[in-house]
Parts: sequence; structure tokens; C-alpha cells
Amino acid sequence: MTGDEKMTTRNGATKLKKLRDLLRTATVGTDKKGIDAYIVGSEDSHQSEYLAPKDQRRSFISGFSGSAGMAIITQDQALLWTDGRYFAQATKELDPPEAWTLMKEGVAGTPTQGSWLASNLSANSNVAVDPNLISNMAWSAINASLVAAGHSFLALEKNFVDLVWGPDKPGMPSNKIVAQPLKYTGKTAGEKVGLCRKAMREESVTTLVVTALDEVAYLLNWRGSDIHYNPVFFAYVVVTLDELHIFVDELKLTQEARQQLKDEGVDPQYHPYDTIGTYLKERSTASDEKTWISNSSSYALHSNCGSGEMHNKLHTNITPICIMKAIKNPTEIEGMKKAHLKDGVALVKYFAWLEEMVKSGESPVTELSGAAQLEKFRAEQADFIGPSFSTISAVGPHGAIIHYAPSPETDTPINDREFYLCDSGGQYRDGTTDVTRTVHFGSPTAFERECFTRVFKGQCALASAIFPTMIKGNYLDILARKSLWEVGLDYLHGTAHGVGAYLNVHEGPMGISWRPHPDDPGLQVGMFLSNEPGYYEDEKFGIRLEDIEVIVETATPYNFKSRGFLTFECVTLVPIQSNLLDTSLLTDQEIAYLNCYHAECLKKVGPLLQGEANRQALSWLRRATLPITR
Repeated sequence: MTGDEKMTTRNGATKLKKLRDLLRTATVGTDKKGIDAYIVGSEDSHQSEYLAPKDQRRSFISGFSGSAGMAIITQDQALLWTDGRYFAQATKELDPPEAWTLMKEGVAGTPTQGSWLASNLSANSNVAVDPNLISNMAWSAINASLVAAGHSFLALEKNFVDLVWGPDKPGMPSNKIVAQPLKYTGKTAGEKVGLCRKAMREESVTTLVVTALDEVAYLLNWRGSDIHYNPVFFAYVVVTLDELHIFVDELKLTQEARQQLKDEGVDPQYHPYDTIGTYLKERSTASDEKTWISNSSSYALHSNCGSGEMHNKLHTNITPICIMKAIKNPTEIEGMKKAHLKDGVALVKYFAWLEEMVKSGESPVTELSGAAQLEKFRAEQADFIGPSFSTISAVGPHGAIIHYAPSPETDTPINDREFYLCDSGGQYRDGTTDVTRTVHFGSPTAFERECFTRVFKGQCALASAIFPTMIKGNYLDILARKSLWEVGLDYLHGTAHGVGAYLNVHEGPMGISWRPHPDDPGLQVGMFLSNEPGYYEDEKFGIRLEDIEVIVETATPYNFKSRGFLTFECVTLVPIQSNLLDTSLLTDQEIAYLNCYHAECLKKVGPLLQGEANRQALSWLRRATLPITR
């Protein structure tokens, strides 16, 4: 999935030259000399994963459009760090390719950014970054490496990529902010603010700074559209023990949003969006001030909250809103289930239509036209707002590009000779969806069938897991990989991410991956996570199966130390192509799991496909959910 808008102009060499000229002639630091290395991250001033066009600086300077990565530019080198989801994509997109070195995070031997800088720069070098665009956590890690090596790390408010971009740089979005009613949220803004203040008192803090856009939207029960695919808006919130301050462009506020906030027990003070730094700096001078600001917030805002002795009065854990948002309340759980049921209807109609189109051969369906048709089917459903990310509609070798985005230049017909991977999602007023299915309309090879089967076995193993309350997600990751590992295969992305309730399709703080999530509070009832193992052969094919699952309590014969045990309940309702499975590799339990899942798909989706207009889809659903045997 990617929320980035692709920067399609291929003039990377010119951009790098302009940037290097600016860095060389700058006069910064105590020695008033130039900048030896400049860091360009992927985030905006709220440390968002997905960006508005105005904030896509790393994409602009490098050509790489993926949602994760950090670039470092020196006078003679340009490097991009990104993770396994994007290795293939970065190789294709970096501009010009000969000027860039791809640093593969998670691969043995790849240094961290701080280690590389410390080892490769000349003595007493100046390294610079825009402090608004780097988290306090990332700043601290890089700064420690640079200081130890005798270099200077400079926070420069002047953004040098913006200077290269010039007048063509997009402006701030001005989309309207709307209310998200209680029938969807299940909890008033006043109740949420009250829970924040309770947590603040428990931690003996006087001020809570809310910077993440999805946390702001969740807290206020508002939604927006400033970032494509994400129903968020640009704003900050500061909660004190008796006041609430919102930093936002008030022209974006609808009367409905203002009134609902008051009706829900919150009477805020409004401030201009760009005055947050000054406000925090003024508050930090109070002797009794202790501020809660997440370590994931920008280094600039951390500095505004206090430095030196005052910095020791900061509480830098994840905010209480982050965990509150991740643990869905009963209303949100019901809404998410409704959204996934509607999504199931749309996807069943899509795959039924697609299979008929491919097999008839009358009118070719391409990656782009297929994705457009899928969006039409989703748009038929109640409360559909739009996609939750850019649909990954990928044929054959494109499926091996984990976050592939089809374009007119790469658009390929969907055929009966290759795998077709479709990773898509929807934003509905009652929930957010994300689902991946990989299909083949012909005769895959024995190896392709084995890979598909082992991916399914991993998904089944994780979905069937029983685990203690509060266990960290990384402990479960091996379950999804075990069947692949047994034959020397693997995949380079995480296994699970959280999902918002009509919010961001990627939501923290928990997740399931081989790497621990630093802020994972432990898995708890009411959390929604994806379950998406995969396997990819570069330049050949990609396979991924993804469901969304909610954590629920489960009964066990024993209850060690009264911990309580949990499992997953799948809310995705889209059949898996069972004739791609090599049943000789499946256990009886795995066959029973699939048959039970398919029976649930037919039971819940089937009644919504009545009538002549849905005859084709219902017939397909019945065939797709037939029980399998060995």
C-alpha cells in the first residue's frame, strides 16, 4: 500500500545538483561552513506515514515514491534507506539510478544512517535536517552516532529541498473538516478527553501534546481529507487538566463539526495552525509544567517543550490516545464488521466479474481498469467514502513489487497465464478495510501452487493462534513464516499492522513482525490487525493473502496465573481460491479451517447478493466456497 503521489518527472540529476550547490554554499554551525550531509526523511511535521503532496520531499528529490525511507545526500553520494517492501520498487524508481545507492534495511551488513554518517564523513562534518520532519526518537539515535564521531548535527528550519522545489511546490490543503457522529464513534469527545486527563494525572503531567493526525481526528470525533486515502486533517491538540487547545485553520471547520464538539462536552480554544511551537515554548517556562509528548513527535516540538533541565520534565511515552484508538469499543467493532461485510460483497462481485471477463477474452481487463471496476463495486455500498490506499493491482512480475502501483506506462492485461495479486481497501463511515487475494485463472506450476499453499498455511496458523493477553506481537510472527521457512523461503515485510476505524489503514502502536514494535503495548481484546504473509519471486510473481482480524477472548482448559488467553476472529469475508492449494501439504485442521471460513463467507455475503443483477456473483460465491477434501 502506498499513499504517496508519484513524482513522475525524471530530472533527478538536476535536482541533486541544485541541492548540492545550496548545501555547499550554506554557512551554518559554529564554524559557519557548508553542509556536508543532508537528511531527507519520509515524514511531514506530524510524522505521518502517508503524505499530502506538499510534504513528499523525499519522493521529489529521489524519485522513489514508497511510503517509507530516508535519503542522505552528500557532495558525492546519495543514499536511500528503505525496508523489504520497497527494494524492487526503489531499484526501478530512483532517479537517476546511477547516482543513488540503495541501503536495504533489515538485511545483514546494512549500517544504520547514524553509523554510515559516522564512518564516511570527513572529520568535524556538519550534518543537517529540518527538525520539523524528524522524530525525536530518530534525532536522538542519529545524534548519538554523530557526537561520538566528532560531527555536528544541525537542526535547520530552512528546508533545502523546498528551495530546490521552488514555486512548483504544492500548497497546504484547505479541505473541510466534518463531524464523525456518535453512532460511529461509540464514545464522545468529552469522554475521550476525560480519559486523557485521568492518564495525565496518573503520570503526574500537566499538558498532553497530540501531534499524530489520526490521534487528533480520533480525539475530537472529526474527520477530514487533507491526505489522500486518509480521513485526517492538519491540526494539533494540546490537552491540559482544565482546557483544550486546537491549532487549526478555522476556515476549514464546518459549523457541524464545531457544534458536535460542544455538544459532546468540549469547548476548545482555537489557535492558528502554525503557532503550536510558540505556544509550547511559552508554556514550558512555567516551573510546575510537565509535558507529555510522544517520542515519535518531531524533534522541533520536543525542543519547544523544553531543553536542558526543562527537557528532563518531558514524559515521552506514546499518548493515551494511541492505545485508546487501537482498542476498539463495541460500537467501533460492530462498525468495522459491517464495513468488512460490505467489502466482501464488493470483492465477490469483482472477482466473479473478473473471472468471466478473463475467461471469455472478449474485452481485456488491465491492472488499471480492474482496479477502477473494483472501486465502482465498492461505491455501490452504503457509506463508502473512497479507497483506503492506492489499489495494488498486479499481474505476474508486478506482484513481486510488494507495493506496486500500476501506471499507464506499466499497465498490463490480467490473463490466465500468471498470478494476479489484488491488495485493496475501502474507507466507509463505519470502518476501514484492507484485503489481499491472489488468484490464477489458468494452470499454475507445481512450485507456484506450493508457494501459494505455504502462504495459506502461514495465514491459517496465525489466525488459529491462542496466546496470552498482553503478549507482544513479534512473538507470533514465526507462526506465519514457519511453513515457508521449512523449505527455505521467506518474505521481507511484516506480517500484521493495526487498522483504524474510519481512520488510517496502517495504525499503531502494535503489529506483528520479526522486529519488535518499539511502542507495542501488548495484544489486547478489541484490536484489529491484518494477517498477511506472502511470497515473492523477483521478476516472476508475487503471492499475498491478507485478512483483517479482531482479537477476542477464548476459553482454555487452564488459565496460567489468571492471565487470560486470546485468539483472532476474522472479519474479512472473501473466498480464497482453493483450487490453487496443494491439499497434500495441508493438515486436517487447515482443511477444516478453510471449509469453516468459506461457509461463513457464503452464510454472511450470500444473502446480500440476491436478485438477477447479482446472479453471476452469487453463483461464483457458491462455487468458490465449496468444501475441499484431500
